[in-house]
Amino acid sequence: MNSWVNSAEILGSDLPLELSGTGNRRALLMDALREAVRSGRLAPGTRLPPYRSLAADLGLARNTVADAYAELVAEGWLAARQGSGTRVAERAAPVTPAHRPRTPERAARPVHDLVQGQPDPSVFPRTAWLASARRALAAAPDDAFGPGDPHGRPELRRALAGYLARVRGVRASPERIVLCSGAAHGLRLLAEVVGGPWAAEEYGLPFHRGLLASHGVGTRPLGVDADGARVDGLTRHDRAVLLTPAHQFPTGGPLHPARRAAVVDWARATGGLVVEDDYDGEFRYDRQPVGAVQGLDPEHVVLVGSVSKSLSPALRIGWMVLPQRLVAPVVAAKGEREQFSSATEQLTLADFIESGAYDRQVRRMRQRHRRRRDQLVAALHARAPHVRVTGIAAGLHAVLELPPGTERSAVRAAAWQGLAVEGLGDYLHPGAENARLTARADASPVPHRDGLVVGYATPAESAYPEALDALCRSLPPVSPPPAPAPPQPPAAP
Repeated sequence: MNSWVNSAEILGSDLPLELSGTGNRRALLMDALREAVRSGRLAPGTRLPPYRSLAADLGLARNTVADAYAELVAEGWLAARQGSGTRVAERAAPVTPAHRPRTPERAARPVHDLVQGQPDPSVFPRTAWLASARRALAAAPDDAFGPGDPHGRPELRRALAGYLARVRGVRASPERIVLCSGAAHGLRLLAEVVGGPWAAEEYGLPFHRGLLASHGVGTRPLGVDADGARVDGLTRHDRAVLLTPAHQFPTGGPLHPARRAAVVDWARATGGLVVEDDYDGEFRYDRQPVGAVQGLDPEHVVLVGSVSKSLSPALRIGWMVLPQRLVAPVVAAKGEREQFSSATEQLTLADFIESGAYDRQVRRMRQRHRRRRDQLVAALHARAPHVRVTGIAAGLHAVLELPPGTERSAVRAAAWQGLAVEGLGDYLHPGAENARLTARADASPVPHRDGLVVGYATPAESAYPEALDALCRSLPPVSPPPAPAPPQPPAAP
C-alpha cells in the first residue's frame, strides 16, 4: 500500500492532507478533504486554494483536483461562487465521537436539523434563477415598476394556470388565480372572507390553526385514518374544511377517492368551501401523481399553493385558485395595492416556469428527496427494524411510529444527541386531545399515536448521514415481549 503526505497552503497556514492507499487519486483527495472538514481542521467558510495551486502542491493533475472540488460542491461539503473561490460550506459543526452531546446542557443548540418544513437552502437554483431574473427584467413592461395589482402580475398568473393544469389537474383561468405571499397569507385572506367555523384534520400545522383563530375562525377536528380525513364528520354548520388531500400532513397518504367525492358532495349540498392545501403536490416517489381535488369542482374548492417546498420559503410567493364568486372579495381583502409579493420576483418566477427551469428543479429535488428517503428507510431497517416508517410515498418528511408512551422520551433523547426533531403529538388538534380525555365513561380514553415527524429534506448532503446516526441513537429499544402467563392449575374434577 502506498501513501504520501503533502501540504497545501490554506489562508496562509499549512494543512496536511493525507492521501492514503492506491487507486483513483480523485477519490483519495475527496476522502482527505471530507475528513479534514469532519475533524474540524477545515472550518466552515475556510477558503481553499485554487485547484491549480493544490494540484501543483500535491503532484496531481489539474483536472483531478477540479473534478474533486466540483463533486464535493455537489455533495454539499464545499461551496463555490464566482469571484470568491471555493470554500468549506457553511454548515453545523461536525459531531465526532469525542464531542457528541451527552447531556441536555451540551445539546442546547441543535447540531442536526430533521425538523420538517423546508428544503436544503444550499440547493436553491441560483444560476437558473438569475438567468430568469435577467430575462424577466429586460422584458418587463413599465407598469411592473408602478403600484402593484392585488391580483398579482398577469404574467405569473398565466404561467401558473398552464403549469397547474398540466401537473396538478387544476381547472382554472388566470383570472381565477390570486397571488399571495404564501399559503399562510392565503389562509388569512380566506378566513376574513369566508368566516367560520371551519373543520380541519385532527393532525395538521398548529400554526395554521392559530392564524385562523387570530382572525376569529375556530376549527374543530376531523378524525384521520389510513384513508385520510374522515369527511363524513362534516356538518351543515361548517363554513369550510381545511384538507391536505394529496399527502395528509403529517401522517401521510392521499385522501381516498370515495372521500374526495364525498367532500365535494358536502360542499355542493351545504354551500361550504373545501380549502385544499397543496403543500407538496409535486413530490411523488412510488406512485402516480394524485390530481388536485379542485379539478372535481372548481366552484366549491380553493387550491392553495406556494414555492416554499419546491424552491424556497424566502421567495414569499404563493397562490390561490378561487371559485369565481370569491375572486373579488379576496382581492378586496388584500387591499387596493399589492403589499406582499415583489413584482420583480413574480416576473422572475413566471419566466422560471415558462422556460422549463421550474420543471427541471422539481425533477432534481424529487430525485434528491427520494434518495434521502431511501437512506432513512435503510438506516432504520439496519439499526431500528422494530420502528415502522410511514408516509414515505410522497413529500419531504416521514413518520416513525413508536411504541405507546415513548414519543416524549424519544424527543428528549434526540435533544441530548444534538438533534432537532418533532413528535407527532405536536401536530394534534387540541380538540382531538380533549375528545380523547373526555371519552365516554364506559370506554377508555384513546391516546394519540406516538411517533416522530422526520424532515429528511433540510440537512446539507454532507450532514445527513450524521443526522441519521443521531436519530437512530435516539429511538427507543425493542419493547420486551410480555411475560408468559403463569400456568393455571388443573380444573377440579
